[in-house]
Amino acid sequence: MIFAQHIWKSIQLLSLMAVVWCVLTPLAQASKRSEDIRCKCICPPYRNIIGHIYNRNVSQKDCNCLYMVEPMPVPGRDVEAYCLLCECKYEERSTTTIKVIIIIYLSVVGALLLYMAFLMLVDPLIRKPDAYTQPLHNEEENEDARSLAAVPTPSGARANTVLERVEGAQQRWKRQVQEQRKTVFDRHKMLS
Repeated sequence: MIFAQHIWKSIQLLSLMAVVWCVLTPLAQASKRSEDIRCKCICPPYRNIIGHIYNRNVSQKDCNCLYMVEPMPVPGRDVEAYCLLCECKYEERSTTTIKVIIIIYLSVVGALLLYMAFLMLVDPLIRKPDAYTQPLHNEEENEDARSLAAVPTPSGARANTVLERVEGAQQRWKRQVQEQRKTVFDRHKMLS
C-alpha cells in the first residue's frame, strides 16, 4: 500500500512538472518560432519545366508565388502564367499544443505501465493457490473436479476481500459451465 502511494505521488509530481514546463516554455519565447509557420507552394509542370514544391518560413503576407519561387524557372514573359498554376498555402501550427498532448499521452501510458508493474508484483502475494482448478483432460478428472466443487464452504467463512469474492464468482461460473457441459454433451439434451 505504501509502495502504491509512493508511485502515485511520483506520477503526480511528474505530471505537474510536465504541465509547468509546457506552460513556461512558450512564455519565455516572445514571438513564434519559425517552425510554427510556413508557406508551401506547389507548382505543377509547365511546358518543359518539371513540377516543384517550395517550402519557406515566411509571414502570411509574403506567401505568394512571386516571393516564394526562387529562382524563377521561367523567363520574364511566362512568370504570370506560371504563377497562376502554382498553389500557395500559408500553414500555421502550435508546437506547444502538440507537446502538451504528447506529454499527457505519455504520462497516462507511463501511469498505466507503473500500475501494471505494481499489480504484477503484488498479485502473487495476494492470490492464493486455487484448489478447484485442475486440468480437465478426461471424464474421471471431470468427476473429481465436480465433486470438489460441490463441497459447500463453511457458513462462518466470509469473503473478506474483493479478490476472494471475484474468485468465488469464478468458481460458481465454472461449476455452472461444468453442469451445462454435462447436460449438453453427456445427456445430449438442449439447455432450456
